[in-house]
Amino acid sequence: MALRVLPRKAWRNWRHSTDLRIPLRSTEVEDASRRFLLYGLLPSWVVPGLADWWMHKRTRIEHTSGTKESAVHALMMTEAGVPVLMGLLAKVNPLTLSVMGGAALAHGATAVYDVSLAVGEREVRPIEQHIHSFLEVLPLTAFAFTACLHAGQVRRTLGGGRDPEDWRLLPKEHPLPAGYLTALAGIVVAGVAVPYAEELWRCVRAAAR
Repeated sequence: MALRVLPRKAWRNWRHSTDLRIPLRSTEVEDASRRFLLYGLLPSWVVPGLADWWMHKRTRIEHTSGTKESAVHALMMTEAGVPVLMGLLAKVNPLTLSVMGGAALAHGATAVYDVSLAVGEREVRPIEQHIHSFLEVLPLTAFAFTACLHAGQVRRTLGGGRDPEDWRLLPKEHPLPAGYLTALAGIVVAGVAVPYAEELWRCVRAAAR
């Protein structure tokens, strides 16, 4: 079953196709929406993420809610990261859309648990709660833009995706430019992975003392 969902042959030459062309000056709704999603929403996602990390640091998370809350943050990043990675690399089909929608709902539910855990252990200031509102809505916003850009696939998803290809993880016919993917990966590593790994390390170290 795994081989059916993830066809290895299709991914071996996924970078050999012509890159997706993203017109920078086009005023067409589709082009403008794709530019906003790729060059606006996704890179700027790290801003509230960094702000939230700083709020955790200010309230000394390692000495309050500790590793438990930090692990929840790692879970939430996974819930956001997996569908984003699929959207960047894989063809948007019913499988991709279903994962995106399910992950967005799971992320929202985990966010509620995260706050309920935090307020019982450390000070959660109004500004931090406001930062959370951005982090909660961004996965839904990204999913909504992706759905609008692939309305035909949304229709197939709602119809049950009767074609076997609908439920296979396939590479994009026209992949995103390698330069864009590299730059975005650098932003995510510097603005998300490194700070939150540092947070988890602080919490684990404090718990071991």
